[in-house]
Amino acid sequence: MKRAFALLLLLLFVATSSKGGGLQIVKIDTDHQSFVFSAASGKPLMFRYWGARLSEEDAGAILSACGREKSWELYPAYGGALYTNPALTLVHADGQLTTELVFSSCHSRQLDENRTETIIVLQDKVLPLTVELRFTAFRQQDIVMQSVTVRNREQGPVIVRQIASAFFPLKAMSYYLTHFHGSSNAEMWLKEELLTPGIKTIDSKKGVRTTHNENSCFIVSVNGPAKEDDGEVYGGALAWSGNFESSFQLDDFNMLQIRCGLNPFCSEIRLLPGESFTTPEAVIGYSDRGKGQLTRNFHRWARRYALAHGDRYRSVALNNWEGTHWNFNEKDLREIIDKAAEIGCELFILDDGWFGGKYPRNDATAGLGDWQVNAAKLPGGLQSIAGYAAAKGLRFGIWIEPEMVNPHSELAQEHSEWIVRSGEREIPTLRHQWILDLCNPDVQDFIFGVFDDLLSSAPGISYVKWDANRHVNNVGSTYLPADEQSRFWVDYTRGLYNVYERIRSKYPDIEIQACASGGGRVDFGSLPFHDEIWTSDNTNAIDRIFIQWGTNHFFPTMAMAAHVSAAPNRQTGMSLPLKFRCDVAMSGRMGIELDPRKLAREEIACLQDAVAAYKTIRPVVQHGDLYRLVSPYDESGWAALNYVSEMKERCVLFAFSTALHTRTRLTLRLKGLDPAGYYKITEQNRQKGKTGCHAEGQTLSGDYLMKCGVGFDLAKPFESCVLLLERQD
Repeated sequence: MKRAFALLLLLLFVATSSKGGGLQIVKIDTDHQSFVFSAASGKPLMFRYWGARLSEEDAGAILSACGREKSWELYPAYGGALYTNPALTLVHADGQLTTELVFSSCHSRQLDENRTETIIVLQDKVLPLTVELRFTAFRQQDIVMQSVTVRNREQGPVIVRQIASAFFPLKAMSYYLTHFHGSSNAEMWLKEELLTPGIKTIDSKKGVRTTHNENSCFIVSVNGPAKEDDGEVYGGALAWSGNFESSFQLDDFNMLQIRCGLNPFCSEIRLLPGESFTTPEAVIGYSDRGKGQLTRNFHRWARRYALAHGDRYRSVALNNWEGTHWNFNEKDLREIIDKAAEIGCELFILDDGWFGGKYPRNDATAGLGDWQVNAAKLPGGLQSIAGYAAAKGLRFGIWIEPEMVNPHSELAQEHSEWIVRSGEREIPTLRHQWILDLCNPDVQDFIFGVFDDLLSSAPGISYVKWDANRHVNNVGSTYLPADEQSRFWVDYTRGLYNVYERIRSKYPDIEIQACASGGGRVDFGSLPFHDEIWTSDNTNAIDRIFIQWGTNHFFPTMAMAAHVSAAPNRQTGMSLPLKFRCDVAMSGRMGIELDPRKLAREEIACLQDAVAAYKTIRPVVQHGDLYRLVSPYDESGWAALNYVSEMKERCVLFAFSTALHTRTRLTLRLKGLDPAGYYKITEQNRQKGKTGCHAEGQTLSGDYLMKCGVGFDLAKPFESCVLLLERQD
């Protein structure tokens, strides 16, 4: 009873201080972090603290203890004395460029035992315009989501030129930014750098495939580079699949101002009287136990709140794309399904090339948009293949790319008004494709209809790979009015989300993969509608170690599709050992991406062993807590990580050699185990006649394993080892 009463007190949103004549302390808590703001009616809302959780008494003491230290508004608009990057920039109905926001009210409500919502209302000092800051605190996961709503109560239209989803100033001696960059086939590569005076901006202007070159996820470590297990770190991401911008301004007070939200590039929003606009949500968190704990917080939150079917295990899939590309027929697919069943796969995915009528899809140049089954390839239709897969014990999945269209298609010829274009200018092609205008409700209906008709025509489909292989350029919409063209960047993404919502409403159990030329939609905006992401089109195992390492800083392992592909690799030409390729795939959501008919008998046997091993360790890998042990970015020539189940009764460790080690040997201290428990060590997917770990078969205490560790024989490039540890007490 005492605990319940204490929890209720902690969820109260306001503690009123006697100092300052009605000054209020607004405090937002999770289990291990606090946000503290100060507010007084008619005065700016001030940021006071974000960090390890404070008591009510200590939160109230902040005002008197800070002395004359500089403080900043929590959500500064352009105007007044502000000279740094604002969170909000407006043009008011009377042409004023200045906005001065002051505190109006605050209220909170408990949504359930884990979530609390706090809404702070600000208003302009002069004009009838309000801004609402909405915070949703996820207590157990130590995550907070924030969005902002601006409401126009003026007599004429208001132009929103810039609006952040979140803005936070930090005060420390130094700041290190970890962000993620790359391109197609090289997504989510990790980069850490010291922030220096000025503004560092991470952004995307692509509209679609927005996370290829940069990702909205970031980590800021204070007073030193980010560490795995200690030190203060702040993390954030934007739950949005369109253009984004995150900026980090180190000002002349050595205060870091973090701003994240929609990219203001060509994206003004015009609000008529009575209209409002709400930003995407920013997802933010804090850890004083390093970035490893921040990662585990994001993973736990995502599996419960930001990933479709986060409580289910993901199947071992075989996708035919790298094995056949567009060149297949029904006989080929049946033979591949036979082999997939023999290997132990649970899902067969038919990729690109199955459709097209007048313009058959035999390569990338034609057919996209015409979603009729190609009878020349599949005379029995999709249901025949789906039925055959079911007879072999496999579920059936299908590839689509419904947002795009080839110029050589019946759809492009019949509905030219649906295509994104800038007036009468020539429409540029990328990958022989144009893009459909999802601002248009008719296009939204069409894309929903593609999905709906497909599943209705072949009830055996239980998985859909949703691809998007180009970005937006030469932007323009025939649907939007001439003076509203700048809304395209927001309305396209919201149109896409509308389609997703309709699909999930009608087909709640279908599994959907987010693919956008690989990792072009790795974001928390699209993730709730999807079961997983296609992490990268690059299936080369050595590159995947780096790509998956960056991705797993924020996104849960069960959502990272990782496939074993052929040697030499299609993207890089490298030939890596099959065991190494399997072990890397097993560290994510394991799948296979090749033509199994071309494999030798011993290769089939190796895949069978790997798939069987993965099914054994899958519950821990997909639902366990991740602990990173040795980073591939450290240039040691090794990489290692381990997963631990919720009750600490099982652990899975992956170790990889990425270089030649002539004299040095690898010893790994595990993390996350029960110190008092005893764990039996069993190597998984073991190479016949060889063991990779000195402790194979031994039973050791969790305390020993975390303090002394175990040694590995991984001296040559591309050797690997997977261990399963099971508590014996």
